[in-house]
Amino acid sequence: MISAVAEQYQIHPQTLRLYEREGLLAPSRSEGNTRLYTDDDLERLEVILKLTRELGVNLAGVEIILNMREKMSAMQTQIEDFIATLNQELAIHAKAPIQDTRQSLIPVIQLTPRPKEPPAPESSRRTRMK
Repeated sequence: MISAVAEQYQIHPQTLRLYEREGLLAPSRSEGNTRLYTDDDLERLEVILKLTRELGVNLAGVEIILNMREKMSAMQTQIEDFIATLNQELAIHAKAPIQDTRQSLIPVIQLTPRPKEPPAPESSRRTRMK
């Protein structure tokens, strides 16, 4: 409920109503029209409070930052799906086992390693003259 959340985060209930009016928070409502905050709502509120209290960001900036975070999260999901699909295709074509790719930054199936090139001969190296 709004009073419990306001007390927990040491903010006025009107501040929570303002965040809702500005579209920064969207708590669900009970049948009696009481605001009900989920864990996701509280996590979002914590981000809003950190941005406004600690970093001095205004509400317009908070809205932009929250929208960017949502877009980045969606893009991360798309990248993970793309990499999983790519690895499945590579596995089919390389006849290699499919690995779980959800935890790595850029997972790839390792094929045969490339041989290292020998170092350049001494005569081709430039030397610095004093």
